Amino acid sequence: MNQHTQQDPMHGVTLKIILEELVSFYGWGELGIHIKIRCFNMNPSIKSSLAFLRKTPWARAKVERLYLDMLDEKNNLIEGVPQKKSNSPWPDVP
Repeated sequence: MNQHTQQDPMHGVTLKIILEELVSFYGWGELGIHIKIRCFNMNPSIKSSLAFLRKTPWARAKVERLYLDMLDEKNNLIEGVPQKKSNSPWPDVP
């Protein structure tokens, strides 16, 4: 394995895994706020979202960007770096 693939957080990660991790981390409500697409806001499901994202490159790019941002946010939490305040209207749940 070369050095580039070792440092690429997207290497070997499927769209389904990305979407499942985003839903687990943010939930559908906040995910729909971050990325304003119908499949996240109207009767959301993994299956319908995958179908839309696989045929819509601009939406997939936004999801992948948010996934990378989520990984950074998770790394900051692990390292003890204070987390930025979310713009979400949903209250933080302890």
